Amino acid sequence: MKKEDIHLSDWNRILFGDAPVAFTLEVVVRTVLIYFIFLLIMRLMGKRMNAQLTITELAVMVTLGAIVAVPMQIPNRGLLPAVALLLLVLFLQRGLNWLAVKRRKVEVVLQGDVTILAKNGVLQIDKLRQERVSHEQLFAQLRAEKVTHLGQVKRVYMEADGSFSVFKRTPPVPGLTVLPEQDDRLRRTQPPAPDQKTCNYCGYLATPTDHAGNRCPNCGQQQWVAAVQ
Repeated sequence: MKKEDIHLSDWNRILFGDAPVAFTLEVVVRTVLIYFIFLLIMRLMGKRMNAQLTITELAVMVTLGAIVAVPMQIPNRGLLPAVALLLLVLFLQRGLNWLAVKRRKVEVVLQGDVTILAKNGVLQIDKLRQERVSHEQLFAQLRAEKVTHLGQVKRVYMEADGSFSVFKRTPPVPGLTVLPEQDDRLRRTQPPAPDQKTCNYCGYLATPTDHAGNRCPNCGQQQWVAAVQ
C-alpha cells in the first residue's frame, strides 16, 4: 500500500482492511472451525499440555499459534494446509514424547532435568547461576512454603518444567533468614542461634572459628551474619 492511499478518514479500510466486508463473516466461520480443530488437537496431545509447560511443550504451543493465525485472517489461504500442519505437529509431539519415555537421554535433552538448588540449608550457588535463579526468586518460593530460614530446608529442587519442590528438614537447625530486609520488625522476632553465624550469601552454617575473618568454604564470600532458629 502506498502512503497516498492512507487516510485517517478511511474507516472501511481501518475496520475491514482491504478484504471485502463479507470476509468478516467468513473470518468468524474460519475462527470457529479452527477453534474446534485446535481443541481436538490439544485433546489428542494429552493432559500434559494442560499443565505447566516444558520447553518442548512451549515450543509446540507457539508453533500451533503461528499455524492457526494465518488461515483465520487471510482470505487467500485455505483451512486444509493449516489442518495438515496441526496434524504434523501432533504426530511430532507424540513421537518425541514416545522417544522420551523409551530413552532417558532423549527425555533430558528435550525436557531438561531436575536441579538441586539448596541442600541441607545451603544454597548451591553454581546451580543458581546455571538456572539463572536469583536469591530473592528462591526465597520467595520458600516463603510461599512457610519457610522462614534455610535451616528448615532439606532440599529445594527446580523441576524440568521450571516449578520448585521444597522438602523441609526435621528437626530444623539454625540457618540464614529468608525474610525480606524491608520487614525488619518481623526479622527481629526470629530468635538468634547462640554463637553461630551463617554466610549471608549461601547460608553455610559456621562455628566462630570458621567465620573469624575467613571466607565461606562453600562460596568464598565474607558476609557472615547471625544465624536464626
